[in-house]
Amino acid sequence: MDEILLQVEEKMEKAIANLEKRFTNIRAGRANPAILDGVMVSYYGVDTPLKQLANIAIPEARQLWIKPFDKSVLGALEKAIYEANIGLTPNNNGEVIILNIPALTEETRREYVKQAKSFGEETKIALRNIRQDANTDIKKLAVPEDQEKSILEEVQERIQKYNKIVDDKTKEKEKELMTV
Repeated sequence: MDEILLQVEEKMEKAIANLEKRFTNIRAGRANPAILDGVMVSYYGVDTPLKQLANIAIPEARQLWIKPFDKSVLGALEKAIYEANIGLTPNNNGEVIILNIPALTEETRREYVKQAKSFGEETKIALRNIRQDANTDIKKLAVPEDQEKSILEEVQERIQKYNKIVDDKTKEKEKELMTV
């Protein structure tokens, strides 16, 4: 039974980590290298993460500089950023690729807040599914009824704890997005 609780805890931690990762991909009007995490570059026929091919710097609050280790890959980096559809247009000056992050409009901020809330809700659904699976596993065990009830209550306490974490992280992201 402790094993089931450990699995529940582990799965819920992963759900929170996934939420945090998804939140990093929502722009807040400031430069953040995390927006390039999913960008894959075709490098000698192999899809390679952009971070493995270049240094990423933040010279200003709304600007990213991508300086490749090998200048011959500059065009491929530019193409990959453009095709990644992250909403930014790469500017190539022959040395580095410059990404200018536009200021967010009120409407765009609200759209991003909706997206963040949607991610939070999806995470809560995942947590409920984890609880449901755990409850099913617990009920399959041949244990006394009072012991089963106490374990089910522990699982419920954990989901409440993690739902609060999701709510807090969502509110934090909403505050970040709405701050001008």
